[in-house]
Amino acid sequence: MIRKSIFTAVAIAAGLVATPALAGWKLVPAGQPIAVAKSSMTVTPGEDWNRWSARPIKTSEVWTLDGTSLNELYFVAALPEGKTLFRDVAKKDRPLPKFSKAMLLPDVVEFFESSTRTALSTSLFEVDKVEPDKMSGHDAVRFTFTYAVEGDQLPRKGIAKAAVVKGQLYLVSFVAPSIHYFDRDAAKVNKLLDTLKI
Repeated sequence: MIRKSIFTAVAIAAGLVATPALAGWKLVPAGQPIAVAKSSMTVTPGEDWNRWSARPIKTSEVWTLDGTSLNELYFVAALPEGKTLFRDVAKKDRPLPKFSKAMLLPDVVEFFESSTRTALSTSLFEVDKVEPDKMSGHDAVRFTFTYAVEGDQLPRKGIAKAAVVKGQLYLVSFVAPSIHYFDRDAAKVNKLLDTLKI
């Protein structure tokens, strides 16, 4: 199986992928605050996105511009202690790490990395840059990363922003092929990340 993006890989393994007619895509209009993942976290996109009704975990949702294999925006809001970042579809063979409310921001970056490595069964994952940031006045971290998956010749790049607020994790990650799509969309995603409010 070619695993092109984090959500797509997890969704395929969990049986969440539906035919296009049943996928449940809905337009997210530009220019207005949108509540994400059925939470108090909002974001104001600068352009129209598509929201998928399938959710890998209860506290998440996925957006895309052109399809999840070309660009994927993954929101996780108010993830409580003891929960995983993605659906844990191989608990016995490859259990995903669990979030701890005691995690510091560098630990959150490591949690994202180890969760992604495990979900995609890849050792080819690198965190490229980590910077302090703010999310609604709370200390946050913004980081970039690259990864590749066996059987997929196209390396991927990503941006993520995360904060731990009242012992819960708020995280948004964007992933796209390193050729064309990441460079095309990175600036608009960074602007979107700046609008995050809790």
